[in-house]
Amino acid sequence: MGRNVKNLGLYLVLFLGVVTFVNMFLTPEEVQKQYDEISYSQFITHLNSGNVRVLQIRNNTVPGESSSGTFIGELKDGQRFLTYGLDVMGIAEQAVKKGITVTVEAPQKNSWLTSLLTSLFPTLLLIAVWVYFLYNMQGGGGVGSRVMGFGKSRAKLFMDNRPKVTFNDVAGCDEAKEELQEVIQFLKFPEKFRKLGAKVPKGVLMLGPPGTGKTLLARAAAGEADVPFFSVSGSDFVEMFVGVGAARVRDLFAQSKKYQPCIIFIDEIDAVGRHRGAGLGGGHDEREQTLNQLLVELDGFDETTSTILIAATNRPDILDPALLRPGRFDRHIVVDRPDIKGREEILKVHMREKKFSEDVNTDILARRTAGMVGADLANLINEAALLSARHDKEKIGMEELEEGIERVLAGPERKSRLISEHEKKIIAYHETGHALVAKVLPNSDPVHKISIIPRGHAALGYTLQLPEEDRFLISKSELLNRISVLLSGRAAEQLIFNDVTSGAANDLERATQTARQMVTQLGMSEKLGLVKLGNKREEIFLGRDISEDRNYSEEIAFIIDQEIKSIIDECYKTAKNILSERKNLMDKIAKILLDKEIITGEELDKLINDDLPELPENRTDVLPENLNINNNNNFMA
Repeated sequence: MGRNVKNLGLYLVLFLGVVTFVNMFLTPEEVQKQYDEISYSQFITHLNSGNVRVLQIRNNTVPGESSSGTFIGELKDGQRFLTYGLDVMGIAEQAVKKGITVTVEAPQKNSWLTSLLTSLFPTLLLIAVWVYFLYNMQGGGGVGSRVMGFGKSRAKLFMDNRPKVTFNDVAGCDEAKEELQEVIQFLKFPEKFRKLGAKVPKGVLMLGPPGTGKTLLARAAAGEADVPFFSVSGSDFVEMFVGVGAARVRDLFAQSKKYQPCIIFIDEIDAVGRHRGAGLGGGHDEREQTLNQLLVELDGFDETTSTILIAATNRPDILDPALLRPGRFDRHIVVDRPDIKGREEILKVHMREKKFSEDVNTDILARRTAGMVGADLANLINEAALLSARHDKEKIGMEELEEGIERVLAGPERKSRLISEHEKKIIAYHETGHALVAKVLPNSDPVHKISIIPRGHAALGYTLQLPEEDRFLISKSELLNRISVLLSGRAAEQLIFNDVTSGAANDLERATQTARQMVTQLGMSEKLGLVKLGNKREEIFLGRDISEDRNYSEEIAFIIDQEIKSIIDECYKTAKNILSERKNLMDKIAKILLDKEIITGEELDKLINDDLPELPENRTDVLPENLNINNNNNFMA
């Protein structure tokens, strides 16, 4: 039915266009073929000289001073002619006086249908185009139902086809599951809570970085509770027409009352829950009207309602305070990045229905994937499966999983990129510098691999450090370590080639950022003391984007710059001294790296065990590691 209506509209537009075009612009071709078209001045000359034998006037308009028509006739020499002109009545009278046989067709009058189509065609065309776009924008059903259905909720209702996911399919967020269990118990046994006068939260807001499993948790909650499940995205409420978003919110909550007890899940609620007044349009734009209606509906839940609203966002900082207060979203559940135990459990969930070799160790994989979220780990397993299939293996091995980690962290290998031998040598020494300084300095994360094979879109080489455990606190000495490791690639270039390249651009940026945080935010400067310099400012009219507001004088700003430069200089000196004392070892490692292109952490340990003296215990001023949890030093071209 919908397709037929769509085709009918297109045919109607096409028909109207053809009729109007033929009526207004088309001259019969057979007339033009039978006669020679001459100019109006030539016709008047022939007429005045008496050279016209027969004259016929066609297509003339209603008589008047400005009447016009088509003059068709024959000259005395037999030539048949055609022309167009004005003053039909005057020409006819003049021809009769000359003795010319004149015939005149009745004045042409447009039919009422043609006149109507000509006058209404632009309007009908606009209406047809509007209906066409409305049809495509709404999707499914007839045009009439769509126009009337703009205020209907776009939420998908799952009942018998509700998600089959349960909490057994969710790992790495035990605390979040415990919080949701209380909500599920209320949906299953509401009387147990009401007898004790307990009020279950009206709304549950799940917060956390992208990919941590917020949507999966909501689906699992619906599967566990075994109740109807409404799923909708925040962006589905807002349309180009004013008032549609608020109408859809009203319709969604009206529908939910018919299916109690039930769960409403709004994904990416920041699309409509952004802080009011954050736009340049003032307080009456469509998105804010939608938020106002959502706040009203949340407040309107009566005491006996069995509807639970679950929402998810990774931008809690931009949500309106009225949305977060008790009585609306009473409970906030943080779904954070998984720890080492959580990562191991997530890996086991994704490995359930796949075949793996016996050498696969999930404990090692969990240690080597610090900082990854559930989506990253799922991608890792999938990448390993694809690699195994490409190698015609029947099972996924540890080698493919290791390669999968690197593909997720740094991107796929780009062996086809042509790099000159001189640049390869620079990259080899750069990465050797990173690895050697990281091995010498205490408290640095172990070096897992050194590579000079390009990966991703910008990395020409990388030194991969993987932490042995999750870290939540970082000491001053460890931050200095990290800066020294970051600067060691530039130090190696300076030592070996007596010149520097653009390859350390990313290292310098991260080192400077770390040093600035130490001075202005962490109180790790002896000159400035235990102060925090600079306030985070939220630009409301730019969508609450965060920038830094200086709350210190130009004199303090000068001292900050001096302190940052002092930290960078000292860490660079440390890295350069370490590499200068081990120049022969650096040459040895770089040569092997140029030959093999990849050196593992175990191979690196064997190479330096005999040549690496321990640092004196009193040298606690030289200590790095890498700023990112994954400790991935990229040589940026």
